[in-house]
Amino acid sequence: MTVRKAWIAAGAGLGAGLAFVMLLVVGVYIVAGNLVNTVTTGSRGLAKGAVPAAYKQLVQQWGNLCPALSPALLAAQLYQESGWNPTIVSPADARGIAQFIPSTWATHGIDGNGDGKRDIWDPSDAIPSAASYDCELAKYVKDVPGNVSDNMLAAYNAGAYRVIKAGGVPGISETQNYVQRIRSLEKSFAAPVRRIDPTRQAAGAIAFAQSKLGTPYLWGGNGTADQGGRFDCSGLTKAAYEKVGITLPRVANDQYNAGPHPSRDQLLPGDLVFFSDNLTDSRAIRHVGIYVGGGYMIDAPRSGAVIRFDPVDTPDYFGATRVTEDGAKALPTAV
Repeated sequence: MTVRKAWIAAGAGLGAGLAFVMLLVVGVYIVAGNLVNTVTTGSRGLAKGAVPAAYKQLVQQWGNLCPALSPALLAAQLYQESGWNPTIVSPADARGIAQFIPSTWATHGIDGNGDGKRDIWDPSDAIPSAASYDCELAKYVKDVPGNVSDNMLAAYNAGAYRVIKAGGVPGISETQNYVQRIRSLEKSFAAPVRRIDPTRQAAGAIAFAQSKLGTPYLWGGNGTADQGGRFDCSGLTKAAYEKVGITLPRVANDQYNAGPHPSRDQLLPGDLVFFSDNLTDSRAIRHVGIYVGGGYMIDAPRSGAVIRFDPVDTPDYFGATRVTEDGAKALPTAV
């Protein structure tokens, strides 16, 4: 949504349009060809920059506290709870980055940083406490049928007694959604260990972005009639994926969490590509485009420019996201 650095302004424009149209055609066939392949992801590591640098070491360390937990799962839970905001207070008086209610904190909060205090507002205490509480709950529900991590998350939301009584995730819509969202978000925070499946919506998102080539940039633009059909960077990517039935958040740094993160050599057409001045923190992302293949993306770069093709390989390249429907649905609306 923010303006790209001036040094990118000299990127490729519409003059090479025909070559890029061919690139798009090839790219769409690449997407279609890869759809027949079934591949998996999974890691106890964290995706690059997915966790803010201030919390990465805590999440990595405490996310390995017990087998039912992982760094990516803990990161997804914290993101779902607070969006990494250590000062947030919910309407139910849940506090801090891990959203502990004071009565629960009194029983389960720990002194994670060893300074002699248990501070609900200090992520150095709250993140270890969340992991410790998760693992304690995992012990309570270890004999309950079903996936122990799912049951652990359900117990965090609804209480261990309800999980035990229900024989698994209880039939409470809030709890079921809580578990589903965190398990979907887990894929966004995990460092993939294998190639990631392309999505079936990628070609349609590219086609939409291609149809907007040459449209003038507008800060805050969502492509509405009163805005003359103009977009900014994240407005374009949001509209492109809405065209194929996937609703993304409005700003680029939240769009980064809408799916798993392919490495640079795994990029496929349709992936969202992100740019930042801080390559260690996804919350600092300031620009996004749609990858089309051959090292290029379609993006709405800045005021005074038009939607165009630009190179991906620049010093501020942060990473990429392979948008999935489940990943987008899992994103907390308040973040």
